[in-house]
Amino acid sequence: MLIQWYPGHMTKARRELAAAMPSQDVIIEVLDARMPGASSNPVVTELRADKPCLKVLSKSDIADPQITEAWLHHFESTSADPATEQPGGAVLAIAISTERAAEARSRVAELCRRLSPRPSGAGKAVRALIVGVPNVGKSTLINTLMNRAVAVVGDKPAVTKAQQQVVLQNGMVIWDSPGLMWPKIEDEAGSLRLALAGSIPDTAIDYFNVALFGARLFLERYPERLLARFKLGALPLTPEALIAEIGRRRGCLKSGGVIDVHKAAEILVHEFRSGGLGRISLESPPGDSAEALA
Repeated sequence: MLIQWYPGHMTKARRELAAAMPSQDVIIEVLDARMPGASSNPVVTELRADKPCLKVLSKSDIADPQITEAWLHHFESTSADPATEQPGGAVLAIAISTERAAEARSRVAELCRRLSPRPSGAGKAVRALIVGVPNVGKSTLINTLMNRAVAVVGDKPAVTKAQQQVVLQNGMVIWDSPGLMWPKIEDEAGSLRLALAGSIPDTAIDYFNVALFGARLFLERYPERLLARFKLGALPLTPEALIAEIGRRRGCLKSGGVIDVHKAAEILVHEFRSGGLGRISLESPPGDSAEALA
C-alpha cells in the first residue's frame, strides 16, 4: 500500500528551497535516525547538487544504537573525502539527541566549519540551511543549536510554515525551512515507514495498515520489547494477533466485548513514535548484515 502526501503548499516550499540553496555554504539535512533512508528526500539531493552536506540523525535516543552506527558509517563511506581542498559534495554524518544538547551544539558547528568551502575568519560566518521531511526534528535542532526555544516544536507534520533565520553565538547563520516531501513516493515500504514515524499526517493514513507493517517488524526484530511493554505472557504469532492482544489488554472494546482493532492499532503506532517500545530502528543501511528491516 503506497501512501502519498504532497499538499499544495509544498510546491511553494520547494521553490523557496531552490532559491535559498545557492547562498548557503553547507546543507544540514535532518534525518530520522530510526529510518535515515526513508526520511532522505530525493528533492534535497537534487537541489543541493555539489554542496557539502551534514546529515544529522535526530531522535537517536529512541533508535537502535547499533543500526545508527551502521548508518553513520554508510553515509561517510559513500561520500567524497571532506579533507580535500574542494569539499563540494562531501558528506559528514552525526547522530544527536536532546539528552546531549551541549555535545550536539559543539559537534554540528565543528562539522559545518570542516565542510564549508569558505575559509573561516572575521566576516566569514558559515551559512547553513536546515532541510528535511516533516516532523523529523528540524525545529528541535534549531532550538538545540540556539540553546533556547526559538522555533515552534510539535509532534505533527508541517509545524514550521516558513523559512526562518537565526544567528548562533559562534556566528553561524542558520536557516530553518518547512518540512518538504517529494511529489511521488515510489517505495511502498518507505512510505509506510514515514507514516509509522509520523512524517505523514494521520489524516492521510490508515492506522490499521500502518500498525500491521510495524507489528510485523517488531515481532521479527524486537519481540522482547513487545513482551515487556504490553506485559504479554507469550508472543502472538501474527501481526493481526498482536494488535488484537494489545486491544484486549488496553481495554479497546466495542459493545458486546468486540475488540476495536483500529484503536489498538493507534496505541501501537503511538507507543513506537513516543519511544515507549524502546530503541527501535525501521531499516538498516544498504548492504548491512541485518539487511532492510522491513
